[in-house]
Amino acid sequence: MHLIIPFAASHNLIGPEVWAGLQLPHLQALLTLLQRQQVLQDYEATPLHLPHERLQAQALGWAPDAPTLPWAAWHQAQQGQVCSAPQAWMTPCHWQIGMDQVVMADPAHLHLSDEESQHLLQAMQPFLQEDGLQVTWHSALRWHVQGALLAELPTASLDRVIGQNVKEWMPQHPAALPLQRLQSEMQMLLYNHPVNDARDARRQHTVNAFWLHGAGTLPAASSPMTETATVSDALRSSALHGDVQTWRQAWQQLDATAVADLLQHLKATGQGQLSLCSEHAAHTYTAAPAAWYQRTTRTLTRLFQKPSPAAALQALITH
Repeated sequence: MHLIIPFAASHNLIGPEVWAGLQLPHLQALLTLLQRQQVLQDYEATPLHLPHERLQAQALGWAPDAPTLPWAAWHQAQQGQVCSAPQAWMTPCHWQIGMDQVVMADPAHLHLSDEESQHLLQAMQPFLQEDGLQVTWHSALRWHVQGALLAELPTASLDRVIGQNVKEWMPQHPAALPLQRLQSEMQMLLYNHPVNDARDARRQHTVNAFWLHGAGTLPAASSPMTETATVSDALRSSALHGDVQTWRQAWQQLDATAVADLLQHLKATGQGQLSLCSEHAAHTYTAAPAAWYQRTTRTLTRLFQKPSPAAALQALITH
């Protein structure tokens, strides 16, 4: 059992109010019984994919540092829709255009309805098809894309780009040139679209761009990650937006559920892994062989040797 916790700490959450009085008793107990065995850091050169995504890739038997992590193809395979064609997710979004940068707003804050999303996709379809992209509607913020253009296209994770200057994350691969043209065409197309006119009248953000992510072809050998790792998104939204109070509440709820389950599993079997992740680091804790057999006699000693939850989490955002 491997529990991966993205945004266990975040560079958007800095200050004493983040940690003061944070009570995570099940995490404290796990840190007593586990030892940190693996450290993943990317402070020097930030890759396109977040540390927790690279750990997921590793659990699936993929190369974690590959330029493409084909999450769209993997999701379709999980639904029984196996396809050898390159695939990706396309998310309609709003780019906030400033004087010297263009910032990606969180697509979730668009509160885009299914009907609005479907109308926008319908208008975009002729242009997408012209570039050989077959796009089907999956949900309001997630459209499924197939096409040869996506075969070797490195795309940044959506969570890498939210709140950031999109220019820094635009694909630089030669295959991205048609996509850059397509982005420009879509901005012009969407500018006067009835959906956006109505949204503008309601003082809502308009949809003026899209983001491709999770692109690539599913590797021939992929492990069923559902059997080897569980990934929690409980902390994602609050961390992305620097909401300290909501993040702390979400952590306490996570501690009482998924973390408590891992602790119970560890006590019952002596086996278990925990990966705590930030935007730039991941620390993986595993049960050392001696830890299980000597737990009853060494618990108190090790309790004082182990870091507190706050210290372990803060270690994810210091380097």
